[in-house]
Amino acid sequence: MALAVEQTWSAPVEGIAVTRYKHGLPTQRIRVVEAGHPVPDEAGERAALQILQKTKELGPDDLLLVLLSGGGSSLLSLPAAGITMGQLKALTSELLRSGADIREMNTVRKHLSAIAGGRLAAASRAPVVALIISDVVGDDPTHIASGPCASDPTTIDDARAVLAKYRIDFRGPFSESPKTSQAENRVIATARRSLEAAAEVFQRRNIRPVMLGDTITGEAREVGRDMAQLAKRTEGPAALISGGECTVTIRGAGGRGGRCTEFLLSLGIETGGAWAIAADTDGIDGTEDNAGAVLTPDSLDRGPDAKAHLARHDSYGYFSALGDLVMTGPTRTNVNDYRAILIP
Repeated sequence: MALAVEQTWSAPVEGIAVTRYKHGLPTQRIRVVEAGHPVPDEAGERAALQILQKTKELGPDDLLLVLLSGGGSSLLSLPAAGITMGQLKALTSELLRSGADIREMNTVRKHLSAIAGGRLAAASRAPVVALIISDVVGDDPTHIASGPCASDPTTIDDARAVLAKYRIDFRGPFSESPKTSQAENRVIATARRSLEAAAEVFQRRNIRPVMLGDTITGEAREVGRDMAQLAKRTEGPAALISGGECTVTIRGAGGRGGRCTEFLLSLGIETGGAWAIAADTDGIDGTEDNAGAVLTPDSLDRGPDAKAHLARHDSYGYFSALGDLVMTGPTRTNVNDYRAILIP
């Protein structure tokens, strides 16, 4: 997004872009900082502090252009007063393992931040325009990258309720977020549009697309089981297409894997094998180096013990053994997950 601005912006421009390690692109006027994701780190903290300081220097005749996409909650991490980066790292790791969805995680993080939850826009005397690539269900700017330019309807009590729900012992201190914002927030890319593009591909091949929506959430293995039952009832040739963001709740040590591969492994066990793909559009399924995987009708015949791998959340190891991981490298965009089940 930063590179696109440099290539198309005719007026003078300067800025700072924060992205995941090994995801940077060469820019000339916008400085690129690589930082930690999905767990924040000190590099992101320093960059967020610099962004906030630069924002406070702007005047009414300037423009603050904010480019946001999924991952911003981690990358733009500036702990509020009384919170250390060490505490934020530990809490984020607990939330990632708890099964909390992205809205719940961001509800907590917004009340521990000096820049999220509308605080970046509130610090600017210049007009603020945020261009947003959505990776969350519903495409609400307040939930994308923890809404640094959007008014925040959640409260400290909401944050505490999320922590209580997942039995996470963290007592703050919390800070209340702005409830109004004068910034203009524009969502410019969505998961829905990616599914529509996929439907067009299937239609050109005389395969009937069945759009299941871009708002599917829940435990990945349970969604896999439910989709398997739907696939068994669907008359082909058809493609069941869906998006959204599932979760994986890990109790104990756990294995290697993300929500997309866990969904596929569960789907495969329930169907006995099928043609399917599940991948995160940013190229990262959870914390691994794959975007997702491909399931084939003979995956369970070729692979190791599928049920044992699913039980220990080692879906990455299962599909790696088959050579069926989807490895895209950084896509530098993020419109959430993409899933397709092909019905012959």
